[in-house]
Amino acid sequence: MSPEEKKPPLPPAPSHPRVSRAPQQQRRGGGGGGRLSEIRTPIRTEPFRERYRLSPGRELGRGKFAVVKKCVKKETEKEFAAKFMRKRRKGQDCRMEIIHEIAVLELAQLNHWVITLHEVYETPTEMILVLEYAAGGEIFDQCVAEREDAFKEKDVRRLMRQILEGVSFLHRNNVVHLDLKPQNILLTSESPLGDVRLVDFGLSRVMKNSEELREIMGTPEYVAPEILSYDPISTATDMWSIGVLAYVMLTGVSPFLGSDKQETFLNISQMNVNYAEDFDLISESAVDFIKCLLVKKPEERATADECLLHSWLAQTDVHDTLRRIRTTEEEPNATILNEEDSASENSTDGEKPEESAVTEELIVVASYTLGQCRQSEKDKIVEQKTISKRFKFEEPLLQEIPGEFIY
Repeated sequence: MSPEEKKPPLPPAPSHPRVSRAPQQQRRGGGGGGRLSEIRTPIRTEPFRERYRLSPGRELGRGKFAVVKKCVKKETEKEFAAKFMRKRRKGQDCRMEIIHEIAVLELAQLNHWVITLHEVYETPTEMILVLEYAAGGEIFDQCVAEREDAFKEKDVRRLMRQILEGVSFLHRNNVVHLDLKPQNILLTSESPLGDVRLVDFGLSRVMKNSEELREIMGTPEYVAPEILSYDPISTATDMWSIGVLAYVMLTGVSPFLGSDKQETFLNISQMNVNYAEDFDLISESAVDFIKCLLVKKPEERATADECLLHSWLAQTDVHDTLRRIRTTEEEPNATILNEEDSASENSTDGEKPEESAVTEELIVVASYTLGQCRQSEKDKIVEQKTISKRFKFEEPLLQEIPGEFIY
């Protein structure tokens, strides 16, 4: 049976397919809603090649209506990425869609994790966005690499913090990206592993409190269930995509990808996701992070800010933790005498007190955060704070030292 022929619903495959490379996008409806129409960046009309020369070699990226090429500014010899975007698509004038993308890039220029826009050029058929050059390329390349060359969990944790800080900034400014995937996240360098840059805001939308936005758009294996059911889009729609992204970055496997779009959409709508296979080397905390995001009801998904408080992202390397503990143990005042020892040392009766063994107490400071990755309205904690408690090991039980220590 060919892929074009209609198939009955299929059960999920026993093991997930590898991540797909095709940057497919699905779009329907929405009109001009949620788009910005004003920009501050001057639009240059002189020939682009007067000031820039294109670098030889392969393209940096290509989509249906755009191609990205490496270029060099002649005056400074500095490298940039030039995104050539067709203004006419499928017989329609799409210039205002490009203007919207420029406006979102302008809005996000204060955020370090979003690609920087430098200049804009326009020809009769194209608009050219001159962008920061991210030499490390797409994180997709390392997502699908052999395991020894792929991301380590500590790498994913660091990059995910940056992604979430960028997305949190967008969400605070009422912007949803709606196409978060490995192809749209670049690295500033490949070796050593650089920082992330979020790119491609062509599908992004501005959320307004007074309007509901419903569109079918995005890349099939990353779209949220509400997209498929044509329910309102929200910032939670991005958070589903981040859950899929984390799964892909950690395992190299796409959790919902089927043999065709129909099977992929069925897997998403039925929540056919496997946390057993491909997770043998992944921590339980990382799995819990993903489970906070791959939740069918948008209102029950963790927000970007809640994700940044998740225990997985708060972890540090074991080596650093051990080093801190060792430093504490080596401090000169680490030994604490009990009250009887102190009284003996201060004896004034002129007699030498009997020597007694010095008792050492091991005191542990345990810190934890009040708050949940995912909160219901019933259980929501309004104020989050980090609490530390001190414990000392004494026979016969571990005893808590009274008092709260709030940081």
